[in-house]
Amino acid sequence: MELQTNAALILIDQQQGILHPRLGRRNNPQAEERIAELLAYWRQTARPLIHVQHLSRSEQSVFWPGQSGVEFQQRFMPQGAEAVIQKQVPDAFCATTLEADLRKAGIGQLVIVGVATNNSVESTARTAGNLGFDTWVVEDACYTFDKADFFGQARSAEEVHAMSLGNLHGEYATVIDSRQILQRDL
Repeated sequence: MELQTNAALILIDQQQGILHPRLGRRNNPQAEERIAELLAYWRQTARPLIHVQHLSRSEQSVFWPGQSGVEFQQRFMPQGAEAVIQKQVPDAFCATTLEADLRKAGIGQLVIVGVATNNSVESTARTAGNLGFDTWVVEDACYTFDKADFFGQARSAEEVHAMSLGNLHGEYATVIDSRQILQRDL
């Protein structure tokens, strides 16, 4: 696997609201550090960056427009001409210009990071794979939260994360870790 010179890094929902304690216990406490390292690398190598911002339709959401939770976290603030895609559902391709923007720019490879692994990351990666993009999900630069399964069984964030990555790997995306990119061991 080779990282293309125009591979786009897609940062999903790195907003202030995702840090709200009411979301519960999470996994990958180092995820933001990995995201920041990848962001710095993309900026250093002048590769395309796309910041995805969730604007919820629910007033109870941490991403409800008009309050601080919807704003980007300071360290993940878009700079200069970096693209921002605003979405209202988990999938960053749904009812946005993301696919058209990528095709117009000739970008065929996507590297996805952010939150939540089993929600916006997984739904965006599934669509990307279905649309034919060479899609990579960086497992140590994503995280999620504890969640009950359909049958009411409590699942740890680690279990939810692992299952989501298992759903994606080999079918919709390639799951890798940040070292494989930053050390260029591909």
